[in-house]
This record gives sequence, structure tokens and C-alpha cells, in this order.
Amino acid sequence: MRFGKKGKFSPRFIRPYRILRRVGRIAYELELPSGLESVHPVFHVSMQRKCVGDPSWVVPVEDIQITKELSYKETPVAILDRQVYKLRTKQVASVKVLWRNKNREEVTWETNDGMRSKYHHLFHTPG
Repeated sequence: MRFGKKGKFSPRFIRPYRILRRVGRIAYELELPSGLESVHPVFHVSMQRKCVGDPSWVVPVEDIQITKELSYKETPVAILDRQVYKLRTKQVASVKVLWRNKNREEVTWETNDGMRSKYHHLFHTPG
């Protein structure tokens, strides 16, 4: 059964599922969601991969406000750094942004003007 895309772009693995029981010596029954009821829940060990959870990637569900479309809006928490790129004819100011629900390793560089227009409260005026 294909999940989403066809051909070489079809996903090799969907996501981790909990093992319910061992079936024989080389197969396991998995707890599949209701959307996959047409798929037989018993899989050979060669079709499975070990999933080692990384606790630093776990985000508490209560901290994320999920919309009806199952998405959420990222909001910036702080500006960590500033930088100016010098091009041939102009200079582009950028800021390093720490986003809510992201680790420090997942910060992004955004344009200074774009961030200032949307999130002016993050920019402190000297005074």
C-alpha cells in the first residue's frame, strides 16, 4: 500500500507505532491508527526500524495551541543576534530569531525589516 506519493518519493517509513505483541519469532503486531484500518497490523522484522526517542525533541502538547486545520502559529520569543550582509549595491540587516517551541539549535535568520514590522515589541528602542 502506498502512503501519499507514488514511486521513488513514497515514504519508506511512516512514523513510530507501539508494538502490541510478538507474533511468532519474526513478526510483530503494531497499534495502527484508525486511518490505516485497511493495512494488516502484523509486520515482519525486516520492515521495521528501531525508534530511539530523543527527550530534547519532545514538546509538551499543552504548550502548543493547535488550530482546527491541525497547524499552529510560530511566534518569536527573542532576538539573539544582529548581522548586516553587504551586497554589491546595498546592505541587508538580519536578526537571529529564537522561536517558541523550538530549541536553540533551530534558530533562524530573518530580515530585520520584516521582523520589525510584524513583531515590533521584540525590538528595544534605546532611551
